[in-house]
Amino acid sequence: MERKRVVITGLGAITVLGSSVEQYWDGLVQGQSGIRRITQFDAKDLPCQIAGEIPDFVVEKYMDRKEARRLSRCSQVALASAIQAVSDAGLPETMPDPERSSVVFGTAVGGLEKMDEGIQILRSQGVDRVNPFTVPAGIPNLSAFLISRQFQCLGPNTTIVTACATGTQAIGEAAEFIRRGVADVVITGGTEALIRDFSIAGFCAMRALPTGYNDAPEKASRPFDARREGFVFSEGAASIVLESLDHALQRKAKIYAEFAGHSSSSDAYHIAQPDPEAAGPCRAMKWALEDAHLDPTQVDYINAHGTSTPLNDSTETRAIKCVFGEHSYRLAISSTKSMIGHAMGASGALEAIACILTISNGIIPPTINYEYPDPECDLDYVPNHARHQNVDITMSNSFGLGGQNACLILKKYHP
Repeated sequence: MERKRVVITGLGAITVLGSSVEQYWDGLVQGQSGIRRITQFDAKDLPCQIAGEIPDFVVEKYMDRKEARRLSRCSQVALASAIQAVSDAGLPETMPDPERSSVVFGTAVGGLEKMDEGIQILRSQGVDRVNPFTVPAGIPNLSAFLISRQFQCLGPNTTIVTACATGTQAIGEAAEFIRRGVADVVITGGTEALIRDFSIAGFCAMRALPTGYNDAPEKASRPFDARREGFVFSEGAASIVLESLDHALQRKAKIYAEFAGHSSSSDAYHIAQPDPEAAGPCRAMKWALEDAHLDPTQVDYINAHGTSTPLNDSTETRAIKCVFGEHSYRLAISSTKSMIGHAMGASGALEAIACILTISNGIIPPTINYEYPDPECDLDYVPNHARHQNVDITMSNSFGLGGQNACLILKKYHP
């Protein structure tokens, strides 16, 4: 049976560059950094004192203040991004056919700060003072529930939790609902918002964060640069509305781009370090190309995982060369994490929006802070300035803790 075609009709984003898709895209094109000194807690005693914080999120624009207090920050920004995306798609607040409408959303961690608050209250004030919303606010699938309730999506509801690969894998799994014919509309994406002392301290203990840029936070995320120290922890949320092509055409929806293919794979190697042979990322990229029925030479642009860690960037470069051969030197490759940091479960969805807008606008976002070439990273990383270029096919890579790999291919829509 021929697979249904899947298209993108709505976008929403709450990011460190601003709380709208327009602000996000403008910041990327301008090469603007959203990395700042941490303000959500006093970080002066930590080796890394910087992060990507959302500067302008007003929760009351999207929900009642009383409800907001019961929700984790990651659920707040997730729902906000979904409200934006559904509005952008021109869909009503209640889905026209609820049983044919689904949600596939993801987070790497979820509302762990609410769990932490409950633990602290229990131990300092006793069980009678524990908030009854402590556990519901902390569970990873709360964002998917809130989105399904908001728009009355009564079809399949799934939460993806695959660390840094979450957002990318969520979009791929959402497309499968449409390809299989169980949904016509799927709201998908990812969220993360956990800039807390324990999360920063934990990554510092892993030696995963940069420590030499506390006085120059905008310079800290430097993927593929020889002086990279580590990734910059970030927050944000992104939502994408996927529809079957038939459904989108029937309601005369605007179409940003078309979903082409996806895949996921496992390194089965190490909890944090990438496989030095890059076998897992290679499999993910090859399988995504096979799923999209594309030859490697047809890809124009890769939005790299590009975390700014010493091991990831060289390993990803090796994987790209493995899959694309000589074409790897003709590819445009960039890491938008150089500007927005690493928002864990939200990263893949934020990067998918960057790919979609690259296709729509013919502009490739840069890799900023690329100053010192690394001999092991010798491809075209679109250094420091955006590039005007017609782009038909994009690939987006996400490789996460636990050896989770996901790859997404999007292409220009042609009737």
